[in-house]
Amino acid sequence: MKHTQMPIHVIGLGVNQVAHLDEAAQAVLASLSVNDVVLGAPRQHETIARYVHQGRREDLPKLKELKASFTQWQSQGAKQVVVLASGDPLYYGIGAWLMRTFSLENLHFYPNVSSIQMACHRLGLSLQDVQVVSLHGRPLASLRRHLQSNKTLVLLTDQYSQPKHIAEECIKAGLDKSEITICEALGYEQEKVRTFVAHSLIDAELECDPLNVIVLKTSQQASLYPSSVGIPDTYFVTDKGDGKGMITKREVRLAILSYMDIQQGDTVWDIGAGCGGVSVEMAYWHPRSQVIAIEHHPDRLACLTANQERFGVMQNLSIVAGRAPDVLVDLLADSKKHNGRPNKVFIGGSDGELMALMSQIWNLLPDGGCLMVSAVTEETKCQVMQFAQQRDEAQDADEQSLQVSIAKGERLAGQRLFRPSLPVTLYHFRKYTASTSAINTNHKENAQ
Repeated sequence: MKHTQMPIHVIGLGVNQVAHLDEAAQAVLASLSVNDVVLGAPRQHETIARYVHQGRREDLPKLKELKASFTQWQSQGAKQVVVLASGDPLYYGIGAWLMRTFSLENLHFYPNVSSIQMACHRLGLSLQDVQVVSLHGRPLASLRRHLQSNKTLVLLTDQYSQPKHIAEECIKAGLDKSEITICEALGYEQEKVRTFVAHSLIDAELECDPLNVIVLKTSQQASLYPSSVGIPDTYFVTDKGDGKGMITKREVRLAILSYMDIQQGDTVWDIGAGCGGVSVEMAYWHPRSQVIAIEHHPDRLACLTANQERFGVMQNLSIVAGRAPDVLVDLLADSKKHNGRPNKVFIGGSDGELMALMSQIWNLLPDGGCLMVSAVTEETKCQVMQFAQQRDEAQDADEQSLQVSIAKGERLAGQRLFRPSLPVTLYHFRKYTASTSAINTNHKENAQ
């Protein structure tokens, strides 16, 4: 689709019952011929009726159908297409999809005021002081990762994220005193702006315009959802309850998160994810990275899925049911769905396949990629050390290792004691680039 030469004009309509367009946008609409296309929802077409004298009016289809429509319109004689966008096309609008589908040289954007800006101005909020969260077309549970104390969130909503739904999520988070302001039909004659306390909405019979933006000011109450790394073990659903099941414990998890050093855009595999302590926490703190959790045990898979929903990380955490390394073949074959090959991998469990798994992962990793392995048993440590020796011989990795020994304070018969857990050894390998490997080889030869 990126090769099409047909101009596409993306016109922001602002937030008004009748669109207020600048001269450039008006000129585009005035230039339309009978075969050109104006694409938008029925309500959007109504807002620009006074500006359009020619052109074919088309309702906006689903995006998966829209790709083919552009080619069809061009074959039918269209010389240009106008896409109508509510608010600002490139701020949580259709502009992002168009940029992924067409070349910038074919796209022409005409910005306007967004509903987010309008809501903030109605309430006297500075845009830089709020956090925008889109729930439109997204699971309601994805709000949970944002529900910490003392935050101001501007929410783009749909039929599944109306005020009562938002109030229910606040109450589940322990933030029942939060303020929910509903900005309805902004820019229209029937505009309303109303504020409620979260707990008052649960039993209220509230009717509001489906065209709304919600401003949520979370209370000072302690939230269920963490605002700093190191989620307590007891917050997770596990196969043995109370955070005691197959889950990497908090203190070890902190070390793993630090060494993995997840960056925006990373694709991370968590192999042997268990109940999801590592993968859920990586996804929670890094929303613009993709985390793929691989687990085969049915009970742990159920806990992993429950934790994914509990912490609202459905959009950037994918769960793959299966045993590595067998499942990796299908995972790589479906690379488009899972964002391609990983550049960082954590192995928390391998069911006796560790040596083959490490070698396979190492060959998959790009230059600069990293592999981290957790080991508790002596047999597992021995296999990782063999792998480390292979890396030494190949001179293709920077290795770091540490052993984490934790003893937690308890009371026994009224007396304090520290009960130790099994020590966990962590190994971290970063893959050298080809040039770095060559330098290391030369250094080794010169030393000899």
